[in-house]
Amino acid sequence: MSGPVFTRTRTSETPAGGTQTGGTRTREYAEQLIRGRRATRAFRPEPVPEDVVRAVFSLAGAAPSNSNAQPWRIEIVGGARRDRLADALRTAHTERRVTADYPYSEDMYAPVHQERRAAFGAGLYGALGIGPDDHPARAAYDAESLGFYGAPHAAFLFVTGDGGPRLAADAGAYLQTLLLAMTAYSVASCPQGLLSFYADTVRDELRVAEGKLLVGISFGYADEKALVNQVATDRAALAATTTFHS
Repeated sequence: MSGPVFTRTRTSETPAGGTQTGGTRTREYAEQLIRGRRATRAFRPEPVPEDVVRAVFSLAGAAPSNSNAQPWRIEIVGGARRDRLADALRTAHTERRVTADYPYSEDMYAPVHQERRAAFGAGLYGALGIGPDDHPARAAYDAESLGFYGAPHAAFLFVTGDGGPRLAADAGAYLQTLLLAMTAYSVASCPQGLLSFYADTVRDELRVAEGKLLVGISFGYADEKALVNQVATDRAALAATTTFHS
């Protein structure tokens, strides 16, 4: 099995009680891991070895949750099942059979959020050669994304229990842990909200009986030559999102 890129390293900053607090090397790994993760939208076709997939999802299971409830269920597809699901999703999209477990509306974004989304969209569609007013081309690209951007695998994160907002917060902690675990094992990924718009289709194809679909994640190995994978996204300045009280 291929081991993770980032490994735990002993440091000289362990206190007398024996609890490791970090250290320069650990901080460097954290910086590389977190800042090095990015959404991948073009994948090579070769699958990730099964032992690596199992290692990644086993590591993701260490994610925190309220009272250790772990209110999530993960469904992973590859091979022929992946292909059938992609076809079913495209059909549902064409027929406009939207069945989102969690409602979506553009109104949920504040103006500052809309500005950030617009800046991201300009970079993404610009790399694809799609103009800002070329709505048919944008729609076609969205439909194409239901094929998981060519990734050989996809995972679907269901929130179990009553599926309420607090449980979704736990699932969000799992999602970030999963994305970082994939990065550590050199597996590229892209969380896709659009995949959750067709929850009933996913349920039917995978015979899922419990939970609400929060998000789908396409994953595999990145096509490093694809221009869309060169798109860089900025993050808001610390002062724009964070207040320190004393």
